[in-house]
Amino acid sequence: MLHLPDTPSTRQLISLEESYEACRQVTAEYSKTFYWGTALMSPEKRRAIWAIYVWCRRTDELVDGPLAAATTPETLDQWERDLERIWGGTPLDDADVALVDAVQRFGLDIQPFRDMIAGQRMDLHRSRYETFDDLYLYCYRVAGTVGLMTMPVLGTLQDGDQEPEPPAWKASLSGYLSNLNFDSLNLGDVDDDADDDPTQEAIALGIANQLTNILRDVGEDRQRGRIYLPLEDLKRFDYTEQDLMDGVIDDRWRALMQFEIKRAREIFAKASKGIRRLNRDARWPVWAALMLYSRILNSIERNDYDVFNNRAFVSTWGKVQCLPVALIRAQML
Repeated sequence: MLHLPDTPSTRQLISLEESYEACRQVTAEYSKTFYWGTALMSPEKRRAIWAIYVWCRRTDELVDGPLAAATTPETLDQWERDLERIWGGTPLDDADVALVDAVQRFGLDIQPFRDMIAGQRMDLHRSRYETFDDLYLYCYRVAGTVGLMTMPVLGTLQDGDQEPEPPAWKASLSGYLSNLNFDSLNLGDVDDDADDDPTQEAIALGIANQLTNILRDVGEDRQRGRIYLPLEDLKRFDYTEQDLMDGVIDDRWRALMQFEIKRAREIFAKASKGIRRLNRDARWPVWAALMLYSRILNSIERNDYDVFNNRAFVSTWGKVQCLPVALIRAQML
């Protein structure tokens, strides 16, 4: 794992190619589902996404990693100052070399990165969220921001822009698919009146992903004394904090999880409506990423909502199955 610098590095940093390769390895090791989605992007775009992912992971590890006990508000203040140096073109560590290049190549905005650091500050002093509105702000900061970080890389279609012609093989596939019946695939509806700016949908995808993480990781989070499920929702189903800490699985818990999964799926549905506003070469990987992540919710259901003893995941075969359907959606919607 790439180390977290306390002070600007004085050693010789690795080359740009080596930095991007290191970011690829970290992404592949620590986020296999996300990595599958990036593999469908163009080489230039996926490398930038890997660099962004690694910075996000390093930021998260400040409060959730092995050295988190030593993290203070001052640590995060320094991390934000280091971020500003990166935007100034000065890499401080090996992973920064790739991020500096991505910032310059795609014109990344620093504000979502600052907002993510603000989310980590929340984790320093909060272990409970009373309402969903409270949790929503946290999810925006630690994950919704990822949508904003990556939008300049993915590219969007703005008013008046002409979409490039697809490769011949994709055009042929689209013509073939248009003659088939896809009712069973639940492709969803296209909102022709949707705003051409998919910013809110990009944020929604990050929030849906984070809610999925929260549902998957209930068991792990309780070991750190954290409960991310809104306390108002626990009360709604007469399920207590102590029940959660004890790992109680009963009808109350199942009803609570069904409620939370429904909410996450509704946000995934909102996110999906913005994908057709992305540049053509970004739609397939984003559809794939959305489908792969949402399938974690299916795994939770198959495990009878036991997130205390069983970690929900998508099998390799399940990931492979997503790819053709994601391609169909990218072409048809």
